Amino acid sequence: MRIVSTKDAPAAIGPYSQGVIVNNIFYSSGQIPLTADGELVQGDITIQTHQVFKNLQAVLKEAGASLESVVKATVFLKKMDDFSLVNEVYAEYFHTHKPARSCVEVSRLPKDVDVEIEVIALIK
Repeated sequence: MRIVSTKDAPAAIGPYSQGVIVNNIFYSSGQIPLTADGELVQGDITIQTHQVFKNLQAVLKEAGASLESVVKATVFLKKMDDFSLVNEVYAEYFHTHKPARSCVEVSRLPKDVDVEIEVIALIK
């Protein structure tokens, strides 16, 4: 098992890693709309989702993977009413490559954010 850590994404805010690689498979922790400096991004769900993808790209890169190698994504939303807006942003990052995905509404996310995304990717 190899721990993945990059300064280009926010540090873990608890006793966990940004990601882990096991047998050439990368498992990310959920990414929320924090900057690499740990500042919460202000703005609507679209702006927040773009920041989440920026963080995902950073940890994927550190792991030796990319969005194109993602096989599964899980999206957590505070309000399912935001689904269509999040889906539009999601499609900008996964436009031709379409990994398996789950999307669930949850009652609360860390730091009371509106969106969190985690991914599983193959390491090339």
